[in-house]
Amino acid sequence: MDIFSVFTLCGGLAFFLYGMTTMSKSLEKMAGGKLERLLKRMTSNPFKSLLLGAGITIAIQSSSAMTVMLVGLVNSGVMELGQTIGVIMGSNVGTTLTAWILSLTGLESENVLLNMLKPENFSPLLALAGVILIMGSKKQRRRDIGRILVGFSILMYGMELMKSSVSPLADMPEFSRILTAFQNPLVGVLVGAVFTGVIQSSAASVGILQALALTGSITYGMAIPIIMGQNIGTCVTALLSSIGVNRNAKRVSVIHIAFNVIGTVVGLAVFFGGDLIFHYTFMDDAVGAVGIAFCHTVFNVFTTALLLPFSRQLEKLARRMVRSDTQASEFAFLDPLLLRTPGVAISECTSMTNRMGALARENLLLAISQLSDFTPERETEIIQNEDKLDIYEDRLGSYLVQISQHGVSMEDIRTVSRLLHAIGDFERIGDHALNLLDSAREIHQRALHFSGPAEAELRVLVSALEDILSQALNCFTAADAAAAQSVEPLEETIDHLIEEVRARHVARLQTGACTIQLGFVLNDLLTNFERVSDHCSNIAVSVIEEKRGAIARHAYLHELAAKETFAANLRAGLEKYQLPQA
Repeated sequence: MDIFSVFTLCGGLAFFLYGMTTMSKSLEKMAGGKLERLLKRMTSNPFKSLLLGAGITIAIQSSSAMTVMLVGLVNSGVMELGQTIGVIMGSNVGTTLTAWILSLTGLESENVLLNMLKPENFSPLLALAGVILIMGSKKQRRRDIGRILVGFSILMYGMELMKSSVSPLADMPEFSRILTAFQNPLVGVLVGAVFTGVIQSSAASVGILQALALTGSITYGMAIPIIMGQNIGTCVTALLSSIGVNRNAKRVSVIHIAFNVIGTVVGLAVFFGGDLIFHYTFMDDAVGAVGIAFCHTVFNVFTTALLLPFSRQLEKLARRMVRSDTQASEFAFLDPLLLRTPGVAISECTSMTNRMGALARENLLLAISQLSDFTPERETEIIQNEDKLDIYEDRLGSYLVQISQHGVSMEDIRTVSRLLHAIGDFERIGDHALNLLDSAREIHQRALHFSGPAEAELRVLVSALEDILSQALNCFTAADAAAAQSVEPLEETIDHLIEEVRARHVARLQTGACTIQLGFVLNDLLTNFERVSDHCSNIAVSVIEEKRGAIARHAYLHELAAKETFAANLRAGLEKYQLPQA
């Protein structure tokens, strides 16, 4: 073995890590917000959490990404600490699948079908199919599938490079002398932990161990402690991800580390204690790639079965080790950690935007209530809510821009666009609530009173405004393009009502039934009502754009107005919101 073999080993490791990252990122992108919804829905008990953690890790092929996601979700307040324990344990079981896939490289057979199971034989076909999908498909989902296939092929190519680079070691006496150090289990654990911690991938370190095993120089007695140490080393990623998060999120890392350390200590004691008593005959036997995959799986399943009944105790241990706690802020979910899984980050931004919309609606209704029943307490609440809406717009807007720079799918890009449009409209609705508050304050301070007919007309207009607010928010929350089409006819209805109210006010001015001062206040109210309904229309259009792709707003509204359903809905609106007889 010469210096070029070392270069080949380093290159193989680089290809392996790059392939694993490419495959994992593409799988995460395809899963999108489904991961987050599954985590919320299926963490009600430890066994569901266990299955979910294993399933998601198998799907995204990265236990490290899974743990980082959990730290981000706990930091955001989306998940409770106790909900993550089963997921972490399941993630450790799910990550063993990679070792089984890599073990296929050691298959030896003359049978063509069995040879086709060897990754080095079928991965070139997957690479070709992946490149065709990436270059020839217009659909983002198919291109993502292509990247998964190419990533897997690069990973397997890296494995082959590592295997070929270490094959000369079998004939080197120096290598045999180095391996004698691994007869000490503690050295094996330490080497496995340090190496895995450095490259931050247990799959890669297991892959290198499997490549070394193919030389025939690694025994079960050497491999098992290294495998145990690799589980400790993989905690480094979770430890790094816990920097700068709240204390509850730090506890996720503590649980992950405690789970692996306790499992390793107990595993070492049970295994080598049993060896002292029963003198295992296989300890000096050479282990193959399949044997390493088997040991890896048995150890992780053993650790999970051992500690799953003690989930509450692990949580208590984490709380004791990280004692003081701070409440997660309302915007804590805007965590850079979640940018590693853009689909989850977008799903959280969607939930937060929905809450922003609900707050904007609530604030407008509070401001309308001030018109007839002014109270200082309600005024304070409206001002505080407006401050929150400004923070929503600032934080959400900046975060959504960051997300769009992290290689999201076309579907997610459209969702981000809808959210960016909507947060601007929600913030403007909050501004109009403040304008209404100013009008209400003027009415209250100057003891102004609208005439009976004017008050009756405003009640009808407010009823229509409340209706359009609810419709816009509901279609936005559900991302329902069909429901969004019913908003525009109601917006047109409100425009008709405002024109009619203005005309009636002019008539009352001419007869002396209304004053100029009240006329200014009324005009401000009508202007703000009209602007709010316009923003509701914008929100509905953003929902339709997400489903249909970018559309020219005016062309779309013109097209919509030409439809019979629009005319029917407009007639229904005008009939429902009839102003009282003058």
